[in-house]
This record gives sequence, C-alpha cells and structure tokens, in this order.
Amino acid sequence: MLQVNTDFSWSIRSPDSQTEELDARYLHTVPVHGREYQKYSIEKKICFQPVDDDEAERLELQHEFFNGVFDSRLIFPPIPNPRQILDCGHGAGSWAVEVAEGYPRCEVIGVDISPHMNPEYVPGNLWLQVDDLNRTFTFPPNHFDLVHSRMLATGIDGSRWPSYIEDIRRVLRPGGWVQLVEMYFNAQSDNGSLTENHALRQWSTKFMRSMQDVKDLRVGTHLRNLLMAAGMEEVDTKMIPLPLCEWPNEQRMREIGAANRESVRQLLPALSLYPLTQRLRMPHEEFQQLIARAEEEAGNPSLKAYFPLYVCIGRKPL
Repeated sequence: MLQVNTDFSWSIRSPDSQTEELDARYLHTVPVHGREYQKYSIEKKICFQPVDDDEAERLELQHEFFNGVFDSRLIFPPIPNPRQILDCGHGAGSWAVEVAEGYPRCEVIGVDISPHMNPEYVPGNLWLQVDDLNRTFTFPPNHFDLVHSRMLATGIDGSRWPSYIEDIRRVLRPGGWVQLVEMYFNAQSDNGSLTENHALRQWSTKFMRSMQDVKDLRVGTHLRNLLMAAGMEEVDTKMIPLPLCEWPNEQRMREIGAANRESVRQLLPALSLYPLTQRLRMPHEEFQQLIARAEEEAGNPSLKAYFPLYVCIGRKPL
C-alpha cells in the first residue's frame, strides 16, 4: 500500500461535563428512493448522505480502504502520547474506535450530526456526541492534542471553513496538531482519455453543481491556505491520486486501485442520490443510468481515472 510519509516530514463537550439527553429531532429519518436520511440534517442543509445500515457498511469499507492508503497509520503528526483527541464527523466511528483502542489512556471524543450509525462497541475512553460542526465549537480552548477531520466537504458549509479551522486552532493545545483529509470528487485522467462525454465527468459536474450553493467540494485544494491563514505552523500537504481501478503500473498503486474499485461503486450513489434527484430534480431512472455508466467507466483501466485526495497537517504554535 501507498506510504503517505514519502514526501512528508512527519513519521459539544468534554467527557467530564454534564451529559444531556439526546434531542429526539436528531433521530427522525425520511426515506428517499429506498435510502434513509436524517430529517434534521436534510432540513438544515447540513449533510445529504444516507444514515442507514448500508451507509454504515460503506463508511467501514471506506475506513479500511484509507487504512490501506495510509499504511495503517491513523495519526500522521508526531504525537507519541496524546491525552485528548477530537474526531470531527466520526460517521460510523471506525477511526475513533481504532484510535481509542490504540491509545487506551487517551480521551477520544467523536462528534457527528447523526447518531444513527454509531458502532455497537465503544471503548470506555471514547465518547460519541451529536452536534452540528457548522456551529461554533463548545469545547474549551487549549484542550486537544489532535483534531482529526476527514471527508467533511459534504458536511461543512462552504462559508464555514475559515471559522471551522479557527475553531480547531482554538481548541488545540499549544503545539497540538490538526489532521485533515478531503477528496476532490472531480474525476480526472492525466492522459486525456477522460472527456466531458464520459459519465464519470458528467457525474462529477452534476454532483458539484448540486452542492455549490451550500458546500465547497473543492476545499481539499486549499486546505494548506486555510491552515496558513489561521496561523498554523509546520503545515504540510500531499495530493494522492486515488486510481478508481487497478490501472497504474506501480504495484502499490495497483493494489490501491483494486481496493478502490468496490469503494467507488458504493460511493458514487451514496454521495449523490439525494443531491441529484432532490436538489437537481433528476429523474431516478436517469440517475440510475448515469451511475451504472459511471461505475462501468471507473472500472475501465484504459481511462486511467482517479480522484485527488488531499492530506494536510498543521501545528498550533507553542
């Protein structure tokens, strides 16, 4: 698997505060074309991804895929003995659970708008909380050694990103680190074989357009600028081209492409079913046809298609 450290220089509340009963409004769901969505999140335009069992399974598969991409490294910056870690947008909880198990003396807090996909097993040092990350953090300043944020471009409001990074900086301890991972869902091919006539590019264009009024799906491309503007130090960024199937010649990238094939097959409809059929008013049958064509193209090695993945870290000044 790909070693991310090749070019890198790096090998709403605290758990002791009063627990509040979960507001029932976060539990209500609505069905859309056979998938379940959080009613609150849809109405507030927070996130348009499903919250059902299929999505939980997809997120677990995605986590396993990222483990392969990152060579099983959960934490990228040099933090030997973290005491408090915040996971923003924990999803199905896979990353938070593994970190809590790997650092049993560390308090890990996971925050997500949806409680529907919480794991059945939660280590004793992990607290999962429901909150909207688009609102100002309620955590105390100078509290966490690491803030982890992964695949939140579809959940964080486009205009929120500068203040989101500022919130992260504020709750980090001096010398604490932020770790950001975002995918740019714009299918690309460096050899020019992927054109605007391909379903993959049409999917990308429609998906980006369906969210442009509320989300910044290009945020991965300017994570470095956001961290620098917030005054973070030792900022480092890497773009990893994630092949959509096993087309690369290099063995490690071929393995990533092979693993990504199934992940992409689930990702395309999960991300775009609601945005395309409800926000762009695309007929469901047309949506299904687009997805089927895009999936076929994603598995075509001659297209050499990939999604750019951006990994960025930064340290709060001492």
